[in-house]
Amino acid sequence: MDKVLIGVDIGGTTIKIGFFTQQGIILKKYEILTNKNDNGSQIIPDLVKSINEKIRDLAINKENIMGIGVGAPGFIVGDSGLVEEAVNIGWKKINLGSELSEQSQLPVFVGNDANLAALGENWMGSGNESRNFVAITLGTGVGGGIIANGQLLSGVNGTAGEIGHITVEPNGYPCNCGKNGCLETVASATGIAKQAMEIIDRRPQSNLGKHFQNQGGITAKDVFDLAGTGDRDSQQIVSRTGDVLGLVLSTIATIVNPSKIVIGGGVSKAGKPLLDTIQNSFNSYALKRLTNVCSIETAQLGNDAGIYGAAYLVKDKLVNKN
Repeated sequence: MDKVLIGVDIGGTTIKIGFFTQQGIILKKYEILTNKNDNGSQIIPDLVKSINEKIRDLAINKENIMGIGVGAPGFIVGDSGLVEEAVNIGWKKINLGSELSEQSQLPVFVGNDANLAALGENWMGSGNESRNFVAITLGTGVGGGIIANGQLLSGVNGTAGEIGHITVEPNGYPCNCGKNGCLETVASATGIAKQAMEIIDRRPQSNLGKHFQNQGGITAKDVFDLAGTGDRDSQQIVSRTGDVLGLVLSTIATIVNPSKIVIGGGVSKAGKPLLDTIQNSFNSYALKRLTNVCSIETAQLGNDAGIYGAAYLVKDKLVNKN
């Protein structure tokens, strides 16, 4: 049997697990609940138990498993496998790599979840194994990953690719990181809803205000839907969001010179109206020499990008480096 790669994506609600061939063919994928009780102390034992059960179910010889790649939220210290802090699952200074390897008796490689989603999208999604590639995920927050000259950038302490915390408005909304005006406060689903609430507070009789009163809330999807019906306020929010994203991506492109930028996450489901706005903004801010060689596309792998990237991390460490 061909060697098998295991990819794991640890999220705040569920842990996604996938078994893959070296060619990226998925053999099995499934989810287990993330047990955050007692500061997430059961996450690693639960993961080992689940993987061992699935190895038996799939009748895989453990010797045929190359290793486990894991995407974890928060800051990962280099190649150490140490998760410095992952607030949404209660972890602080957890030696995920060594603990999981010891309990599973398999090689383990750990990376930041957003970085690994970028790896996955580049391997089997929209990236087509580009050597210079940027992925940005627009969800509740904003994450990202950067591949330059074929290498995933992690930086001195794992902070490279934290695109969501580039300051775009120094006096803007407070961000969860403690700063003000991060990209995340504008372009995430939460940031878009905040922009809408600002208008609703000023003008309760606006279309946004009426929608809020009828539904008891407002979401990023509502804003995009209303923009599609011609609501000017919603269209202005979409325009502003796309403009800020285009500006940030043009700055990143000036540094990385990518052939492709891929946009994923729930907000990207707004589709062509948002993508067109980002593209127009990018074209106006970036050097023509950059825009001539760089395409902006939506991601293909959706929520599976993380497990693909985690599996690829194993392959990259054990096969590609040899």
